[in-house]
Amino acid sequence: MKREEARHRAEELVNKMTLEERASQLRYDAPAIHRLGIPAYNWWGEGLHGVARAGTATVFPQAIGMAATFDEELVEKIADCTATEGRAKYNEYSAHNDRDIYKGLTFWSPNVNIFRDPRWGRGHETYGEDPYLTSKLGVAFVKGLQGDGEVMKAAACAKHFAVHSGPEAIRHEFDAQASAKDMEETYFPAFEALVKEADVEAVMGAYNRVNGEPCCGSPTLIRDTLRGKWDFQGHYVSDCWAIRDFHENHMVTSTPAESAALALNSGCDLNCGVTYLHLLTAHKQGLVTEEAITEAAVRLYTTRFLLGLFDETEYDKIPYEVIECEEHIALADKATKESIVLLKNDGILPLDVNKIKTIGVIGPNANSRKALIGNYHGTSSEYITVLEGIQRYTEGKARVLFSEGSALFEEKTEPLALVGDRLAEAQIVAEHSDVVILCLGLDETLEGEEGDTGNSYASGDKEDLLLPKSQRDLMEVVAATGKPVVFCLMTGSAMDLRYPTGHFNAIMQLWYPGARGGRSVAEVLFGEVSPSGKLPVTFYETAETLPEFTDYNMKGRTYRYMEEAAQYPFGFGLSYGKAEVTDAVIANISKEKDLPTVQVKVTIENKGIYNIEEVVQLYIKNADSKYAVHNPTLCGFKRVIVKAGEIADITMQIDGRAFTVVNDAGERILDGKRFEVYAGTSQPDARSIELTGIAPIKLELNI
Repeated sequence: MKREEARHRAEELVNKMTLEERASQLRYDAPAIHRLGIPAYNWWGEGLHGVARAGTATVFPQAIGMAATFDEELVEKIADCTATEGRAKYNEYSAHNDRDIYKGLTFWSPNVNIFRDPRWGRGHETYGEDPYLTSKLGVAFVKGLQGDGEVMKAAACAKHFAVHSGPEAIRHEFDAQASAKDMEETYFPAFEALVKEADVEAVMGAYNRVNGEPCCGSPTLIRDTLRGKWDFQGHYVSDCWAIRDFHENHMVTSTPAESAALALNSGCDLNCGVTYLHLLTAHKQGLVTEEAITEAAVRLYTTRFLLGLFDETEYDKIPYEVIECEEHIALADKATKESIVLLKNDGILPLDVNKIKTIGVIGPNANSRKALIGNYHGTSSEYITVLEGIQRYTEGKARVLFSEGSALFEEKTEPLALVGDRLAEAQIVAEHSDVVILCLGLDETLEGEEGDTGNSYASGDKEDLLLPKSQRDLMEVVAATGKPVVFCLMTGSAMDLRYPTGHFNAIMQLWYPGARGGRSVAEVLFGEVSPSGKLPVTFYETAETLPEFTDYNMKGRTYRYMEEAAQYPFGFGLSYGKAEVTDAVIANISKEKDLPTVQVKVTIENKGIYNIEEVVQLYIKNADSKYAVHNPTLCGFKRVIVKAGEIADITMQIDGRAFTVVNDAGERILDGKRFEVYAGTSQPDARSIELTGIAPIKLELNI
């Protein structure tokens, strides 16, 4: 169904409603209008990495893990599976007259905010720190979720618009000050791409203000940029209870009616919260017009018609049995395998199960279900922890010993015990093992959204990049045994890995690998699959060198602007093979709308003995313009299978936007003719070259 037809039908239906009925439909929990045959509809749904909070569903790796795959096709398939399971649930729930929260077809995903600071607790909901990677994966997700059928399969939502990445503790009152250059260069690109390239159906505003205006009531953001400059045609939804913040925390209005009016008049159609209960009062006070209420209702009903909610559709017969079907579980396993990032390996990996008699699995995250799933997750019918995955893989071949080693962050595991009550057991297990798998990290109780975590001291953010003291003590005890150690980190963000780097034989970043993630982790550990993930964020040496958390200036942040060496750089990740880009040439240059499009032919060779997948990456640097980003930036990536001893040729494209810069006025312009292009399996920075022993191929290009 085309938008024009859907809007026409929406206008006809809304015109039959009274003003009171129209206003009632602007709430996330829109009530039924029985006289018009309209059922109740709850707009609040979550689908970040599988259908969330609506019962049993396939739980994929958390979004940051999906980002580490650098795999657009995979992300699109995950979103399509999410939409399929969402449809199956909606079909059955609505047939049973269950119109509850989380059970509709409007999913408030993806989160395309930029993970600009590793302390932010919600960063694991994002696709990392790079606008280009975030844009590409976000577009893929939206296309997969919304589909290309006669009607929309499910509605995606780009959140949180805009300039939003912590701190969580003060988000309801915080004013993010961002320059026009930083907004156009960093904070806007992913949202613009989702609107222009993927036709995302919804955009959600952030809690904070941006340069003085609350995001859910910002004429500059909503009216001028989103609807004006980008021609966004969908609906705009507030973050939950964010409009209440206008008068309670931001103090830009005095009453709920004034807050409702500011949001609606700025273009916010849907209120997640209760402040729009005051819209009729605002209308009586002359603060909003009937036309504004009507327009918001029409936009919302346009979405409902686009979803086919008042028609028979091709998706009505999707059976409930697709929930956690074999195909979806296999896709989740594939995603987990592609997401794992190997950061260090002195040759210990892959492990040979035929040569190991006893494996010690140690750590609070080794047998933790919470560490599998991240936040905004569904309920799985089966969970396979790292311990369980290793036990299954080695059954009948090796003995597996286990010790929790420590609590996740508390001083002890038993309330009546002494501090460090599991350290001795961890030492014993290590001493009795041929190799140790040490599983540490965080979970959603320590990093996540304000109000959703048990991390009350930082409201979901991290105060620093260190693991909790209980885990640091455990690392020292295990290291002191002198046994070979594979360090497995389960977090959604960058941590300080100086100690593991200096003391352990291998380091694997597992993220939050999904409900059955432990099975795939074991397959990677024992060499069934080579790790192929790449870091979508920078691992810094310490947070002490970072700007203040509340400083939204990008100077010194992320791989694009940092001046010191990273601990582990963005784009870095080892494999069991030895892949190297051995040649790269400019294959073709064309122009469209005065912007160049460049084809690069890349040759990659696997000089190792393992079959692998590798991510070829292109980076670009403007060598002329004073407005150029400080470091070379990602402008292309492609996953490729390279068997042992084989050579693969691939062609990659650099789009015209990569050749532009942003001036201080926030204008994207062409400025300069000389460009450096790098083709490799990592960034062209000195630290990546040090870690891989390989320098990307450098090309010089004149446009």
